[in-house]
Amino acid sequence: MSDRLLRVNAYTTLDLVEGRARGHEFVAEAPGVVNVTAPRENPDHVALEVELDNTAIDDLTAHADEIDLSPAQARTLADALESTADRVEAAQGGDDSS
Repeated sequence: MSDRLLRVNAYTTLDLVEGRARGHEFVAEAPGVVNVTAPRENPDHVALEVELDNTAIDDLTAHADEIDLSPAQARTLADALESTADRVEAAQGGDDSS
């Protein structure tokens, strides 16, 4: 990803995910990164960061989306991701616990 705004390194949560930018009159697919972090000193929130490769999307300028979450919100999101992943995995036949 050229012209990257988010720092991507060995600690980045997910890199090279398949992403999609959707607007009122366009949908564009692009590789991207997703990162979860918190401030190093006196952390007061969890940051969820998403950036798609702007070279693959003509309809948007280079940008990264960031959401600040409280610890409770981060746990709610984590629980929703876990339960949804379980449901998708079970639908694909990957759940051996049944």
